[in-house]
Amino acid sequence: MTIFAVATISVLTALVLAVARLLMGPSIFDRVVAGNTVGSLSVLILALIGFVFGRPEFLDLAITYALLNVIGTIAVLKYFRYGNLGRADENGDS
Repeated sequence: MTIFAVATISVLTALVLAVARLLMGPSIFDRVVAGNTVGSLSVLILALIGFVFGRPEFLDLAITYALLNVIGTIAVLKYFRYGNLGRADENGDS
């Protein structure tokens, strides 16, 4: 068994566990963190696929998806904390 097969099995196992936490998580913040973990593991899977098949453009896709994952997680957490994505209060203070 090659090292890439071991890495893929490990990442897929972690992905299954993260999806289980996403579905069962006791609080919304646990679910958001699990969603972020699923996104990060998806980036790892894209990088592994790109490396195994010799397609370096998959790394560009992985980096783009990682940036979207971080921005999306921050937006969701801000929404659940403040109730909107705009200003935190009427005075304009964040």
